[in-house]
Amino acid sequence: MRIPFDNSYAALPEGFFTRLAPTPVKAPQLLAWNAELAAELGIEGAEPAEITQIFAGNDVPAGADPLAQLYAGHQFGNFNPQLGDGRAILLGEAVDQSGQRRDIQLKGSGPTPYSRMGDGRAWVGAVLREYLVSEAMHALGVPTTRALAAVATGESILRESGPLPGAIVTRVAASHLRVGTFQVFAHRGETEALKTLTDYAIARHYPEADGPLGLLRAVCAAQAELVAQWMSVGFIHGVMNTDNCSISGETIDYGPCAFMDAFHQGRVFSSIDRQGRYAYGNQPQIVVWNMAQLATSLLQQMDDKESAVEEATEIVHDMPDLIEAAWLRRFAAKVGISTPRAEDVDLINELLGLMQKDGADFTNAFRALPTDQARDQFTDRDAFDTWAKGWRARIEREPDPQAVMNAANPAVIPRNHRIEEMIEAAVAGDMAPFERLMRALATPFVETDPELQRPPTEDEIVPATFCGT
Repeated sequence: MRIPFDNSYAALPEGFFTRLAPTPVKAPQLLAWNAELAAELGIEGAEPAEITQIFAGNDVPAGADPLAQLYAGHQFGNFNPQLGDGRAILLGEAVDQSGQRRDIQLKGSGPTPYSRMGDGRAWVGAVLREYLVSEAMHALGVPTTRALAAVATGESILRESGPLPGAIVTRVAASHLRVGTFQVFAHRGETEALKTLTDYAIARHYPEADGPLGLLRAVCAAQAELVAQWMSVGFIHGVMNTDNCSISGETIDYGPCAFMDAFHQGRVFSSIDRQGRYAYGNQPQIVVWNMAQLATSLLQQMDDKESAVEEATEIVHDMPDLIEAAWLRRFAAKVGISTPRAEDVDLINELLGLMQKDGADFTNAFRALPTDQARDQFTDRDAFDTWAKGWRARIEREPDPQAVMNAANPAVIPRNHRIEEMIEAAVAGDMAPFERLMRALATPFVETDPELQRPPTEDEIVPATFCGT
């Protein structure tokens, strides 16, 4: 197998990472392989046996320069001065067929100097969850890391629930630079390293950006669009720590994430988010908070700090308006409006209020809007009829509201209860539910498998999701 590695991060100073190879595993077995993504990356000559050995970490492919990256981060608002890749190894980078540089990283590949007493491994449920949900997000058009391979290790790992089957996912990203990557050098007062990192991030992601504040402005814009897209598909990241906030504007780290069934602004699934810090409706405020931490880090390298602080503050304070504008575009499309106006915010929020009051299914209620079944998604149908009268008057002059709605509202999402069913089957050796979900989620705006559109029954509801670390 030939992987066209072209490694740039490994050329940065040694203090940015630790070089080490993945820890080999006992009896690897290939669970999933993304041939389409492999072709995008220019990977050739891939045979199952070799794929299995390489993406299990047993063989280091030619041209790879494996390393674990260093970073810090605020975790639930509390700063940890050193985190880093505790269970991941960056094999290297490839420039894909469209000219974009992308990281190829093994996750669950064994301990590193940043493991903090952890085993550096992942279990098969978390691996398949990340594989499936990240690919579903890609199909939905949301910027995201991708999944290239999933390999069972043939080894057990120990978690709170007891021994679990181990696995490794290969993650592909525009980069693995995070807010926390900047925080670690800013906290240490390593100004030259911070300048080197800033220059590298600009060259790799935002070559048009003018210096550190130009980078801040570009990242804020990308994150504003990203969080609006999350909201529009009912996605809750669940662990929006600064070390899980990507400079590239991609969704990264699918730990305790979830898609909502019944709509509620305060919905939380993450088992470790006991205060609801990262609830669905809090995500816009949290991403602004994360960007404030990025600004604080970037400022450490500025000579004229007084004027830089003023400009950085303005950039961060402008971000809620960026999010609101992006949110309005996304949600206006969900109700068939392609040319939104400021007053449409009230129309959309009124519908969301009805959905929350009735516990309506977020995905199905929006998907049903162009049909005669829309009012059936609500228990207070009179209230819906009243709202719908104003809504229909609003969209009557829109060019093609039904097409706009169908393009904005997916028919199928990776629902929590289906993911749990898939994981349970996979642990028992049955990959058919995983493959069925992957087929349906590859075309989420097409109704190919109606049973997967069904919300969970009361006894199927999954109340909590877990990190898997």
